[in-house]
Amino acid sequence: MDSLIARLLAASLFFAIFIALRIKFRPRRLPLPPGPKGLPLVGNVLDMPKEQEWLTFAKWGEKWGDICSITILGQTVIILNSPEAATDMLDKKSSIYSDRPILQMGGELVGWKNTMALLPYGERFRNYRRSFHRTIGTRSSVAQFHSPQELETRRFLSRVLVNPGELSSHIRQAVGSVTLRITHGYETREANDPFIELADKATNQFSLATAPGGWMVDFIPWLRHVPDWVPGTEFKQKAKAWSCTLNAMVDQPFEFVQKQMAAGVAPPSFTSLLLESKQPHPEAENDIKWISASLYSGAADTTVSAIYAFFLAMVLHPDVASKAQQEIEAVVGTERLPNFADREHLPYVSALTKEVLRWNSVVPLAVPHVATQDDVHEGYFIPKGSLVMPNLWGMTHDPRRYRNPTVFNPERFIPSEGRHVEPDPYDVVFGFGRRICPGSHLADATIFITCAMSLAVFDISKAVENGVTIEPVHDNTTGTIRYADIIL
Repeated sequence: MDSLIARLLAASLFFAIFIALRIKFRPRRLPLPPGPKGLPLVGNVLDMPKEQEWLTFAKWGEKWGDICSITILGQTVIILNSPEAATDMLDKKSSIYSDRPILQMGGELVGWKNTMALLPYGERFRNYRRSFHRTIGTRSSVAQFHSPQELETRRFLSRVLVNPGELSSHIRQAVGSVTLRITHGYETREANDPFIELADKATNQFSLATAPGGWMVDFIPWLRHVPDWVPGTEFKQKAKAWSCTLNAMVDQPFEFVQKQMAAGVAPPSFTSLLLESKQPHPEAENDIKWISASLYSGAADTTVSAIYAFFLAMVLHPDVASKAQQEIEAVVGTERLPNFADREHLPYVSALTKEVLRWNSVVPLAVPHVATQDDVHEGYFIPKGSLVMPNLWGMTHDPRRYRNPTVFNPERFIPSEGRHVEPDPYDVVFGFGRRICPGSHLADATIFITCAMSLAVFDISKAVENGVTIEPVHDNTTGTIRYADIIL
């Protein structure tokens, strides 16, 4: 026990000396971007919020500007609070700002480092991107999946009609069904589908495992090697359990496709097409498995959050719902449901879809980028290894860009005489640079068709119990992926 304590103290001393030397040899006259003043050695550990970090980061932006910074145990964190700052750094300098951090908890211990979200920048990453682009990289390529999207949305409407009290479950079922048809050619069960339950569980764990500042092991990597019996290492047991969930989510749908292909009955899907085209050896086959899981897991959670936010917005803003319904009735009539072919004739509904993504930022803080070399940006020193975090929530709620940003108002995106059209949130909410979300077109299509069909058949209003209207309780969860945490 004494020797273990001695080793820990020695490692801590070495770490403190390393931080001091790193600060000492920083290029002179080149400051880090401004930010809250930290303490010696530990930096801004005490300034980091425990939840909903984007709110604190936005306040820092108001005080210190669009580019600000903090340090946590020697790790520099750059926070970007405007699209211009994010574009200048992450788009225009993408060659040095496209890597991902090594997240000890979510990436290494749980295993999400093999998915698109956390994959290091390199040839494997570029192979993932090429596979995505061929299948869902453009609006025209996503159009091949419009039929299953419309089918699953109609099934969703039927489930909501029968049991409106289970709205959250119905949304997850619908999004999961669309995604699994596309990724693995799998038709889900009507209730309690094992693959959907796995995706829900795994992606919720991803959100927690990758939350900024959520795990000390992300800032002190050697903690992962401390024996399990040492107090404070409960994170290791949690990581083992979460890793099992992730591996099941990745392996089981892939094995389903392999069995279907061996039997000659596999419908065309993202996975089967990749397997057929590559005739893979084991290493390539492993990549295909993780590429498919990246699409499956990415869509299964973020799109769910956006659609749930849509229903909340319609409850809180019945005037918006009424106007959208009037447009749908004028264009589509009452004899059929709207479809993708109607979209160009439904500008208000399309604007409503944009406002859902702006008003309720699904991923309020993009997964951090990493600087792969020292950089000087706008007179500030950006050390190699810095985490760069675009505050997407701050950008979509910036009063300099959006009038009354907390108000849900689709008309801000519709041209009219005497009114300025506000910036398109699609330029922000899907990220920046070479790390921009490759499934943005698929997500956009799913959200649009769900909004349009739901408005065509439902009057979405507050619940009434015993003659008393139940006011929605609106809050938001914390973590990488943000949910409208509501009671309807």
